[in-house]
Amino acid sequence: MPSEISYEIARAVSKPLIDGLELDATFDATLPVPFRASTDGTCLERPPPPTHVNDQFRSPEAWSRLRKISVLCLLCVATAFASVAASSYASAKDALAAEWGISQTAAAVGITTFTLGFAITPMILAPLSEIWGRKLVFTLTGTLFVICQICSAITQSYGGMLVARFFAGVGSSTYSSMIGGVISDIYKPLERNAPMAVFSGGALFGTGLGPLFCGFIVQYLNWRWIFWVQVIVNALNALAFLLFLPETRQNVLLRRKADVLNQWYKEEAESVSGFEVTISEEGQPVLSRQIKWRTPGDEGRGSIGQMIAASMTLAFVLLFTEPIVFFFSLWAAFSWSILYLGFAAVPLIFTTVYDFDLSTANTIFTSSCIASLIATPISIYQERWLNTISNPKIPLDRPERRLYFSCVESICLPIGLFILGWTAREQVHWIVPAIGLGISTLGIFSIYLAVFNYLADSYHGYASSALAAQSFCRNCLGGIFPLVTVQMYTNLGYGPASSLLGGIGLLLTAGPWILVGYGETIRAKSRFANKLNQ
Repeated sequence: MPSEISYEIARAVSKPLIDGLELDATFDATLPVPFRASTDGTCLERPPPPTHVNDQFRSPEAWSRLRKISVLCLLCVATAFASVAASSYASAKDALAAEWGISQTAAAVGITTFTLGFAITPMILAPLSEIWGRKLVFTLTGTLFVICQICSAITQSYGGMLVARFFAGVGSSTYSSMIGGVISDIYKPLERNAPMAVFSGGALFGTGLGPLFCGFIVQYLNWRWIFWVQVIVNALNALAFLLFLPETRQNVLLRRKADVLNQWYKEEAESVSGFEVTISEEGQPVLSRQIKWRTPGDEGRGSIGQMIAASMTLAFVLLFTEPIVFFFSLWAAFSWSILYLGFAAVPLIFTTVYDFDLSTANTIFTSSCIASLIATPISIYQERWLNTISNPKIPLDRPERRLYFSCVESICLPIGLFILGWTAREQVHWIVPAIGLGISTLGIFSIYLAVFNYLADSYHGYASSALAAQSFCRNCLGGIFPLVTVQMYTNLGYGPASSLLGGIGLLLTAGPWILVGYGETIRAKSRFANKLNQ
């Protein structure tokens, strides 16, 4: 209970007195001012509040442009080398098959196990990042990634390689799944297209870079050096994350801020009479003897197990009950499968048709890298151009704005497949099918970026679960395609096989057109989207 001295103080300053008060920790919280008075209620002094804590814990959205760009560059390098880890293995599978006496299809299962770990992990790690923070999760998974790359380099058995590849996928998954979350942490919604485009470009660039340089490593060194090179690069990257990546998860920063403020006000309460608190801008200030800070949203949070179960359950509920999530998961999964199909199709086509050796055939992936570099600035500047349009027929206040360009650009995927399949013949210069590969990469980039942006804009609070659902489908299906690519292209022929896939891709390009026309109606029937609008 308040002391008599405190009642005297309250009467002297004509303000109500309470024994304790709980306040929400926010980045711009108004800090209660300490109040020290004499026994007769005469105010002696007002010590300054801990304003340095507000300076220490700033909203990531308020960071300087240079700091945001530095973080984005670090993230995109990590994303690129996570993609390298997925694609580089394809260059080693022939050597693995020869060394361990297994079929090439069995050797390719290492890609599948990697993508399986990549698919499952985000639904488990998302709740952990909410509790532990993104930096700690990045540090732990990055360390696991490096350890598994070492295991891949030294393993002497096929089974050991599959286990190492699975956990390498687990470790590297955060470099894809959590990057979008970090971008959402530090950029406001209208600012996210450019960093998301850079992130998408890094992911696709890495998938081309992996086989590009690893083909030379296998041919002139040893397949184990594929993994040793990645050990060095990813160890440096994990160290950079540990030293230079700041925490960006806002609820974690606010929890840390609340802890610091609670410690300061607890110690200060022993030497002051109370604290003057302004509850609202219009409200009358009150005096409180104790101040306790809390983090909004922490009270109703369940255990880690409950959060993981809820995360996995919600992702699959959205996948099977929301038509938008289902379509985008299917669209993203198919486009990603084409990307992974290239790991087997490109070496097959260019070694058999043009008599290239492995390293020369893999240089064709330069086309994918160049396409990624071209698509990134195009996606950035076309969004800026869209913002200058003032046409009631082209509404810019709906999530469907994210699909306008993909309606046209996504057709590059089937066009590129048709070119790759039907021009791969001796009488046609090899540069033509290589250009087809680049064109299909442009289409994949457009789809990848549209899926991320549209689901994030449509589902807001459920966006992480919607994105986890499409990531699961995308990586599971993508890991299966390399197992059937050689058989499909050998049995059907390069042209018909590419036409089959191109036809499916062409059918799927109707999806964004339908959503541009009827997306608002479809979202209105969604119980999850309606919850967000209520």
